[in-house]
Amino acid sequence: MSGMKVVVGGTLDEVGAAFVSAWERAEKGEAFQDRAIVFESWHGLAKVLTGKRYDLLRYVRHHSVPSVASLARALGRDYRRVHADVDALVSAGLLDRSNGGVKADYDAIETRIAI
Repeated sequence: MSGMKVVVGGTLDEVGAAFVSAWERAEKGEAFQDRAIVFESWHGLAKVLTGKRYDLLRYVRHHSVPSVASLARALGRDYRRVHADVDALVSAGLLDRSNGGVKADYDAIETRIAI
């Protein structure tokens, strides 16, 4: 199973340490696939990952999606809103978009929320 790490909060030192660790492993030639997205706050994550966007991610993960229009039809939602949701999730790094299609190439989102 491939995963995506989502980190919410934390200090700049913690984020920097994770980056340096990944850099050092890459320099040593280690094969790894750490993928992480960092949000400054809970509010930042909640703004990007709404309930409807979570449903969209789940659908995209389990179905071939050749276009945003086909995704909107499958979800029974307005094309403009789905397009805006796809753009937000692509910008956040949670979706990939190529050749008009949309995909999520991970099976789970692991979340660490600092309090």
